[in-house]
Amino acid sequence: MNWDDCGAYGHPTIRTPNIDRLAHEGMRFDHGYVTTSSCSPSRASIITGQYPHNTGAEQLHWGLPNGTTTFVEGLKAAGYFTAAAGKWHMGNHIKHHFDVINQADNSGFQLPSGDAIEPSKMIAGQPSGCENWIPTLRARPKDKPFFLWFAALDPHRAYTDSTLETPHQLSDVRIPPYLPDVPDVREDLRQYYDEIGRLDLYVGKLVTELKSQGIEENTLIIFISDNGRPFPRDKTTLYEGGIKTPWIIKWPAQVIPGTITKSLVSTVDIAPTLSEVGGFASEPTYEGISFLPILIDAEKEIRQYAFAEDHWHDYEDHARAIFNRQWKLIRNDYVDIAATPSADAGRSLTWKAMQELKKQNKLTTAQLNCFMTPRSKYELFNLEQDPYEVNNLTNEPKHAAIKNELLIALEDWSIKTGDFIPSKRTPDEFDRHTGQPDHSVRQRPRPDKKAMFGTYGKY
Repeated sequence: MNWDDCGAYGHPTIRTPNIDRLAHEGMRFDHGYVTTSSCSPSRASIITGQYPHNTGAEQLHWGLPNGTTTFVEGLKAAGYFTAAAGKWHMGNHIKHHFDVINQADNSGFQLPSGDAIEPSKMIAGQPSGCENWIPTLRARPKDKPFFLWFAALDPHRAYTDSTLETPHQLSDVRIPPYLPDVPDVREDLRQYYDEIGRLDLYVGKLVTELKSQGIEENTLIIFISDNGRPFPRDKTTLYEGGIKTPWIIKWPAQVIPGTITKSLVSTVDIAPTLSEVGGFASEPTYEGISFLPILIDAEKEIRQYAFAEDHWHDYEDHARAIFNRQWKLIRNDYVDIAATPSADAGRSLTWKAMQELKKQNKLTTAQLNCFMTPRSKYELFNLEQDPYEVNNLTNEPKHAAIKNELLIALEDWSIKTGDFIPSKRTPDEFDRHTGQPDHSVRQRPRPDKKAMFGTYGKY
């Protein structure tokens, strides 16, 4: 879900009354980011408090390795009941960190034996991944504090026409300048809006259940997405549409309602924050910073920069980004290959329409972005003046100083966190034109690491 695809962030037509209410009753973060715009690596980063290149699960479908440390372990040891419901996508080795897992994926529900709770009736259409949220909350031990990891499939592809009883209309759609305004793109986005609308219904059900149990006042709710909109130039990229997430926190006992913070935060900060809230020490493996001070005072700042990564997701790629509230620098390491969207987006109405328009020379420069090779090694954007990131300023002399500042900070972060370029490239799993699969490469060996410093030379 894109950061601004809800009313709370100013979207005029997507119907998200329950998400909007969370923001009205809590704190809205205007600069919240994930560490990568790919689902399973992003989740792995959130739960470990590590950057993707240090989780051992930086590529799509790589589960977290055996022996991984997560903040859930700390909560469980501190006496919390821990459960997960909905989409999982983090492998088998950390499942024992939770007392209960009610798992769902795109093929439906995969419920374990023992403590499994049968799914309730779906609201509409295909499974949303949210069907077990309320049963899991109701089944919690009432004499223990709890941590619940509730994950949705919505608004992940594939989309259907039957998601909402009252669907959004084509006229509701707002199209960013890097996508063409044609009927198929509008229809694709309309169906995406409907899945956000269905997710919103479950958010409302969850808050209602917390109220009915009398525990809303001292329950901390974090609402985020694991990556951006599943469309070309969004998901699997380091642009705002890939890594900037809706980030809303409601905690009536601590957070002043209706507050907005401009402070920069990253999902790598969630693990140390929940450790502090839970009253136990952060793990030495955590690479983030607790944002609890921001929840107490919205004016507090905890970081100067945030960082994000791009790794293999259906197709090979490798890139890094550093950014603050105004500036972003992207470093593309594999400039010889195009920024092809994820395979599910590659089979979408939008991508097919863009391919046809490209043949007719009817795409703008921004809309050609996902087709272009070679790519620029560096991309520099002024996010305040160019929020859609269509004007690359990297070669403009007047911005040389800020570019150099960001390059130095990125190199410093890379050295401190042990960043690397894989010694070998990973084959694509799908055809870049059609999105059709070649699953023979699904089992991908983890390559040897190559030290980052010395790889790129001096900046």
